[in-house]
Amino acid sequence: MNKSLLNKILITLGFILIYRVLAYVPVPGVDISVVKEFFDTNSNNALGLVNMFSGNAVERLSIISLGIMPYITASIIMELLAATFPALGKLKKERDGMPKYMQIIRYATIGITLIQAMGVSMGLNSLSGNNGQSAIMIDMDTFVAIAAISMLTGTMLLMWIGEQITQRGIGNGISLIIFAGIVSAIPSAIGGTIDLVNNGQMNFLTIIAILAVILATVGSIIYIELGERRVPVSYSRKVIMQNQKKKIMNYIPIKVNLSGVIPVIFASAILMFPATILQGSQNETLIFISDFLNPNSYTFNLFTFLFVVFFAYFYASITFNAKDIAENLKRQGGFIPGVRPGGSTAGFLNETASRLTFWGSLYLGAIATVPWLIVKAMGVPFFFGGTAVLIVVQVAIDTMRKIEAQQYSNKYETLSATGL
Repeated sequence: MNKSLLNKILITLGFILIYRVLAYVPVPGVDISVVKEFFDTNSNNALGLVNMFSGNAVERLSIISLGIMPYITASIIMELLAATFPALGKLKKERDGMPKYMQIIRYATIGITLIQAMGVSMGLNSLSGNNGQSAIMIDMDTFVAIAAISMLTGTMLLMWIGEQITQRGIGNGISLIIFAGIVSAIPSAIGGTIDLVNNGQMNFLTIIAILAVILATVGSIIYIELGERRVPVSYSRKVIMQNQKKKIMNYIPIKVNLSGVIPVIFASAILMFPATILQGSQNETLIFISDFLNPNSYTFNLFTFLFVVFFAYFYASITFNAKDIAENLKRQGGFIPGVRPGGSTAGFLNETASRLTFWGSLYLGAIATVPWLIVKAMGVPFFFGGTAVLIVVQVAIDTMRKIEAQQYSNKYETLSATGL
């Protein structure tokens, strides 16, 4: 393995290790045992889902309890604003404007984090353990200030870690942080399942059925993620190995799932935010809304499906720019056989991408909800869905692709330096 690639992998693993260490640093002034008792009784609702995405950092009330979700929420808001307001969209596309665009996201992240941190801090005031002890061990006003600063620091550290992994490591830093959080919760999930079997709450056949659902989900994800439509491209003039008269056929790869894992992450972030805030409410109307958005309910999964489909179309329209591709093809002397260059090519590519996105969005929505429906029908007493599996598999595939690309790049650089 090339030394440069090895260094990037080690840097990535080092930052992930720092992230996992931060998950064990609690907010000062909290009785962790009380919070742990609370989460043990709320593993099937929104809090259990949030805890899973954070790698169990929430049940420890770590300084990174809010995770990277405030940053993702800020990114969603900015993406929607950029698509609505042309000036902001232009700022995002310009090389000089991109740093300003990212700076706005960071400031928005600070605001969202402070709001969520103060909401969580105030919610802990009504939390007490089985023996009546309070979750907060210091003065309430002091605790709110300390907790807000601590959680803001933790979220900003995670945002910085994600950016460092993206710039200096391998893969997308934000996705890898979520990936690491989910994977770190697997051992405790396996231990909990074993306890259920030992206690007679679950039989061995149910375990086999769950494993079959997981394997089928993983297989489906890999099959679809590697699927693509290859649009043939012919070049009128192409010089290959000093043969100027030879024409070649090339292609434009259009993936079935153009948007990747982003729609699922966006949908989860939007749906978990109100469900988490309303979790500790005593108002009957708010309790009804909280139950309505419980991850272990049919309504939550219906909204998940709809949001995933929406964000799949929305994000695909941002990442796939048919007009730019058509202009580049025309500039390089390329064309799609049977399609006129320019606007006709852009229209053809848009139509092709839209058809693929339709099936890709249905696939994403189905993966995020159908495994939960199957497991729910089995009567499994804990939350399980395809969202976590989808994120883990997609991030793993994306990271492996980037490692392979880095290896090929190093080979080309070596060949260029040494010659044939």
